[in-house]
Amino acid sequence: MKRFLGVTALLALGAPQAASPARAFDFFGLFGAAEETPEPSSDALPYRIEFAGLDEAEGLARNLQDVSSAWRLRLQAPPTGAGLARRVVADFPKLAEALWASGYYDAEIRATVAGVPVRPDGHGADAAAAAAERLRGQALAPIRIEITPGPLFRLRKVALLDARSGQPLDEALLTKKSLERDPEQPARAAALQSMQAGWIDALRANSYPLAKVTTAKPTIIHPEKAMDVVVTIDPGPRAGIGEVRTSGSPGIDPDVIRSYIYLEQGEPYSPKKLAELRKSIGRLEAVGSVKAEDGEKLDANGNLPIFVQTAERKRHAVGADAFFSNVDGPGLRAYWTDRNLFGGAERLRFDVEGGLAPFGSSATYNGLSSIRLNDVIGRAKASFVKPALFGSRNDLLLDAGFVREKTDYYWAYYGNGSAAIRHRFSDTASVQAGLEFERGHTFDAFGPHDYSLLGFPLSANYDGTDDLLAPTNGFRAIANVTPYVKAFGDSVGMVQSKTQISGYKSLDEDGWYVLAGRVAAGSIVGASIEDIPASHRFFAGGGGSVRGYRYRSLSPDAGLGFPVGGRSLLEGSAEARIKVTRDIGIVPFYDIGSAFSSPFPDFQSSMRSSVGIGLRYYTGIGPVRLDLATPLGRRPGENKFAIFIGVGESF
Repeated sequence: MKRFLGVTALLALGAPQAASPARAFDFFGLFGAAEETPEPSSDALPYRIEFAGLDEAEGLARNLQDVSSAWRLRLQAPPTGAGLARRVVADFPKLAEALWASGYYDAEIRATVAGVPVRPDGHGADAAAAAAERLRGQALAPIRIEITPGPLFRLRKVALLDARSGQPLDEALLTKKSLERDPEQPARAAALQSMQAGWIDALRANSYPLAKVTTAKPTIIHPEKAMDVVVTIDPGPRAGIGEVRTSGSPGIDPDVIRSYIYLEQGEPYSPKKLAELRKSIGRLEAVGSVKAEDGEKLDANGNLPIFVQTAERKRHAVGADAFFSNVDGPGLRAYWTDRNLFGGAERLRFDVEGGLAPFGSSATYNGLSSIRLNDVIGRAKASFVKPALFGSRNDLLLDAGFVREKTDYYWAYYGNGSAAIRHRFSDTASVQAGLEFERGHTFDAFGPHDYSLLGFPLSANYDGTDDLLAPTNGFRAIANVTPYVKAFGDSVGMVQSKTQISGYKSLDEDGWYVLAGRVAAGSIVGASIEDIPASHRFFAGGGGSVRGYRYRSLSPDAGLGFPVGGRSLLEGSAEARIKVTRDIGIVPFYDIGSAFSSPFPDFQSSMRSSVGIGLRYYTGIGPVRLDLATPLGRRPGENKFAIFIGVGESF
């Protein structure tokens, strides 16, 4: 039996592309759940089957049951004893392959049908069939398959050969990680296949896109309970990126899609660049899915063509969400968008957000009847994006909006509009320049203030994170500066700037443990605090700032006893994002920040901080967030804790 087992397993391991046995799903209770017990029959030979000897081999029983026809068909009785015996005989090579694939190379298989032994070569099958026939209509025919697994063999030596020369493969072509392995690793087919996949991935990442395993030859060393294997790999030629061809999405101008492809012909090939290509094209809201595949052979220049296929999303979309904080008040958001207005992936979007002013600046809420119109705050915005102007990497951005804002310390309403050109250097970096006009009215400690602003905003953006909604690695940075000029009688001349950097580091491969941090700083120069519109001054506090404090409540008081806003800002946050399950996570966090009366942080105002714990429910469109925070060094009038509920991470 061992000799037969060795032959079948050698054939199984010698095929590098062979897949490991598929694991069946127990939808119908076939493995351990209650199932209907067959009854003796005069028309067929129902049977019962058991596997014995597998108590100490974890998971092996399920593997053997998966490949056994006699087990899987046990509720479908054969009509004759001969058919029953044939099922058992046919199972021997399948069970042998499963045992070898699991690392048991000295295993033994014995089977009986109605108490009669049956051998792999069919010996005993006729006697077993006759014994089973004698039970027809009286009892279930018993089948017993007894396995003696023997010791679990380990994978001892692995040699890699270059198919082109027959010599050892240059390990410099691979990565250190792909060559690492546990010396006590079980000699399982799945382990060898995983290693092969790792070597091919490393070669592809090193610009060998046609690399493949040609042979894998194992040698079993029974006295040492080990296996050595020689794997031959054909790296193929080193290649660059070839012509990128696009298809699909007939409703979108192909020049627009091509403008989001940042690959250059001849640059070194790597799967990472294809992943970045899919990500960059996916930033077009009109595109629903992106597939990027390698060509089958190199072109005349030794480059590999790339084929990109896209699919369009539904043209229109609507959405809404709610948010709440016990210190900032409740609110609702809704939007409508057209993702492909004129066939060039132009995006037109309308956003509306409404809520109630923070509780501290309005009467106590006792139901809907207590809400006053004066308590309602919100904003309305229309935005239009024309990507890839004339097929270039320049985008046109138009925005217009109206805002009504109310805090404990000021209220304001204003309208603004802007036009800008954004240039994309790559999928991760861009710059933007434009024109902005704002007209509004504020009322605060310095009295009423009508103002106009004419500015020329400039910004730079970098996003090297691995995910837009829930990043686990990389960092983001955005910096903007806007000079405002005195073009009108009530306009303000100043230069306003703000920079924010956030970073993310996963402590494991699956992103279940992520450290996240954020630092933000802002400055206004060229105008006194009383001339700066209250809505443009810097404040800290609130759900997206220093949690635990009311919205825009942390700033200098100019000697008035309450915040009036500052000319500079400094904030920071640190979070540990820990998944408890795939859908649920907890987030302990620490926030710190303040605004300052000087144009640059001088720390004359004390930095305020808070700590808290968050709960996350992860969905396909981003996490649902609940944060509970408490101020550190709480002062009279400040809340003991603050609750924030919304959609998306805090940063």
